[in-house]
Amino acid sequence: MTAPAVALLLLFTAQASGPAPSIPKRARALIPRLERALTENIAGFWYPRSLDRKYGGYIIAFDPKGEPKREYTKGLVTQARTLWLFARLARGGFKGPGWGNREMLEAADWGYRFLSEKMWDHEHGGFYWEVDATGDRRLRPRKMIYGQAFALYALSEYYLAGRRKEVLDFAEQFFRLLDAKAHDRTYGGYIEAFEEDWTPLPDGETTYMRPAGLKTMNSHLHLMEAMTVFAEASELEKARERLLELITIESNTVVRKDAGACTDKYTRQWEPLMDGDNARVSPGHDVENIWLLMEANRAAGILDHPLHDLYRALFAHALKFGNDEYRGGFYESGLPGQLADRRDKIWWVQAEALVAALRMFDVTGDPKYFEVFEKTWEFVDQHQIDWKGGEWHAIVTPDGPADVDKGHLWKAGYHNGRALIECLKVLRKVAEEP
Repeated sequence: MTAPAVALLLLFTAQASGPAPSIPKRARALIPRLERALTENIAGFWYPRSLDRKYGGYIIAFDPKGEPKREYTKGLVTQARTLWLFARLARGGFKGPGWGNREMLEAADWGYRFLSEKMWDHEHGGFYWEVDATGDRRLRPRKMIYGQAFALYALSEYYLAGRRKEVLDFAEQFFRLLDAKAHDRTYGGYIEAFEEDWTPLPDGETTYMRPAGLKTMNSHLHLMEAMTVFAEASELEKARERLLELITIESNTVVRKDAGACTDKYTRQWEPLMDGDNARVSPGHDVENIWLLMEANRAAGILDHPLHDLYRALFAHALKFGNDEYRGGFYESGLPGQLADRRDKIWWVQAEALVAALRMFDVTGDPKYFEVFEKTWEFVDQHQIDWKGGEWHAIVTPDGPADVDKGHLWKAGYHNGRALIECLKVLRKVAEEP
């Protein structure tokens, strides 16, 4: 076909199809798709199969097809995240096949009792990192601030969902412990790794996550997330004070100003570590930081507009260097200012990109962000979501989904469940516009 013929064909196609639907109309069409993904694919996967009817707490051990694994342990991160998910679904009034508010509150209580009775250190306070399936044997008793953050997050959300005073009392007791043991009154932020009795680990000692003595953007990001909900739940001035400090860290300290991206690892004095893999940047964490900062500012009662230039810079870097402009979706990581070279698509990265794109559209009105959301969602819908086996594939390689477990100590229904809950809030708001 000649070039003029191709041009005429394209013109005819455009005229025949007419103008693109308005964004409110597109939002209205997307809402039922995301609702189904949340209630059937995610919540429907974890409820009721994750409830451990024998030992309490949650079973977070499922193979790539979603089948339960015979041997499993229980880790603080995903026990807390799953408690949070059920509580958040209850507070949001979501319903699915065979469940509603009552069932979600009961499922949340199932996790709350296991956390407070089995994973809580009744001698020193705080939560163990990992226990056996029964909760009676402590496998990894050290206190990592990353896990403690998710515990505070879950307790706060559970209180907001059920308004039980004893839950808030427990959360406030835990907050005071964290403030006394982990808050760094000399340099700001939080110490991240402790022995069982809250003695700080020597610098460089191996921990369950990374060498002791470091402060990280990632842990402080989730501390900010937890403090956001705890400040709302408790209305304590000290909680707001700590939240403001964390906002400063996440909006300024960890931001690599010359790149429009964030550095993850720091010394206790907040000196960035930039050698080797420490120089890498994560599109997922950068865009997650955007919308969690928006939420933190709202909870702290401070204006968000002064940070809009930061949000634009972080999103622009992630979009330019970490986005698959052909298939949609965001890559794992790369060096700043260079195309991402680790090109697997991780489930949580896609989840955070969905929320950040919609929130950027919400605050700026720029349709390019809505278009990024749509393209990312289409990738997720077609490739990341396992519509047959349930849940999302943990990793989608350039060749397709990897043979990776659906549930393990680091993967539950938190990132993707939270993402769709947040996206539906924005889509419903946009759909009401004329």
